[in-house]
Amino acid sequence: MFTSLHLLRQRRFLPLFATQLLNAFNDNLYKNAMVLFVVFGVYSSAEAEAQFSAIASAVFVLPFFLLSAYAGQLADMRDKAMIIRWVKLAEIFIMVVGAGGLLLAWQGGWLTDLAIPLMLLALFAMGIHSTFFGPIKYAILPQHLKREEVLAGTGLVEAGTYVAILAGTILAGYIAVQFAAIMVLVTAVVGYITSRSVPPAPPFEEGQTPDYHVLRASITLVRNTLHQREVFYAILAISFFWTIGAVLFIQFPPLVKNVLFATKEVASLFLVIFSIGVAIGSVAINALLKGDVSARYAPISVIAMGAFVAAFYFVCRAWQADVAIIGEMDVNEFLVQPLAPLMLATLLLIAVGGGMFVVPLYAFLTTKCEPSQAARTVAANNIVNAGAMVGGSLLAIGLTAAGVPIVEQLLLSAAMCLVSAWLGLLLHRAEKLAIATA
Repeated sequence: MFTSLHLLRQRRFLPLFATQLLNAFNDNLYKNAMVLFVVFGVYSSAEAEAQFSAIASAVFVLPFFLLSAYAGQLADMRDKAMIIRWVKLAEIFIMVVGAGGLLLAWQGGWLTDLAIPLMLLALFAMGIHSTFFGPIKYAILPQHLKREEVLAGTGLVEAGTYVAILAGTILAGYIAVQFAAIMVLVTAVVGYITSRSVPPAPPFEEGQTPDYHVLRASITLVRNTLHQREVFYAILAISFFWTIGAVLFIQFPPLVKNVLFATKEVASLFLVIFSIGVAIGSVAINALLKGDVSARYAPISVIAMGAFVAAFYFVCRAWQADVAIIGEMDVNEFLVQPLAPLMLATLLLIAVGGGMFVVPLYAFLTTKCEPSQAARTVAANNIVNAGAMVGGSLLAIGLTAAGVPIVEQLLLSAAMCLVSAWLGLLLHRAEKLAIATA
């Protein structure tokens, strides 16, 4: 069986893995500390809570839509390791602002009115930071790894990302906001230190200059993927997957508070379970494919995901019907409820299916294109992903404003999985056609 764990002993992979791990941890510690504080400590309206959660998600992904084209060009035209170090240095200054916002929120009172825009500003800046780091974390892998190691490296990056999301989410739910402020700043410093050990990754072609016209560069970047059917279908499938993910993640905090009548620690537990599931799916699909970059399991994986989203919906409906549940339950009180194990099991299986679906598709982006275009291909994916996620956030805001209950919105996520399955099937057909004509 093909194993990927040996990569964790390699300097050509470990520093990048550690830097990405810390990056994902910090993103999620900061974002969840902010969202959970505002949802559970500031607002008392289900509509306002859902809208803030959606706004925070949109603020974070908007830079991906605006700046991914430039970020992808820069990553292909300059040393990727050097860009990583500059980006991680910038994170320290961004987290100074974010930590300041969290500390003002901790003080409470009228300072909260100042803290919320300050925290959103730092979140937007972290979106910019991740926009420039995102293309590199995948595009650098074919430069440092052998071809048969790329899927394993991609799976480890994805699994590590969700382990980091797990850790950041747990801490966000359990530590006080003032301690979160200190930790995000410390993590940014450690991330910069690990980034200094990433081996050089110079451009394949010297002397290129990026197109600074944001709109033109974005259109050109996405258009250049149209002639590569496998890459194009992979981008569409990934983007639709993250539309579903955006809707689900926006729903979790208000669903826990207003449907399950539980505390922010239970909301944190939901995100933890989801992260564990994606990590399991990421590793499992690598074991099934044995290092082969293929979409053959994509349709069935996302169909299973949709089925479990539907099951999760019915469990939530049954929970609402249980009139014995009152007040705000902590984690211990939640876990002893009769439906809690079934709810957590369906949530875990949703995420396992999602991880198995999306990981091979990311490997397509860097192995089915010219090496000199790898970062730009990932950036094109990020542009479409960001548009899809912003669309998902706006859809969630619109449905909430129209009075559609949070629980009913889960059915939309389940139905959307069928579209993802169709896109995965198109990708697998394009893959087989490419093999047949090679």
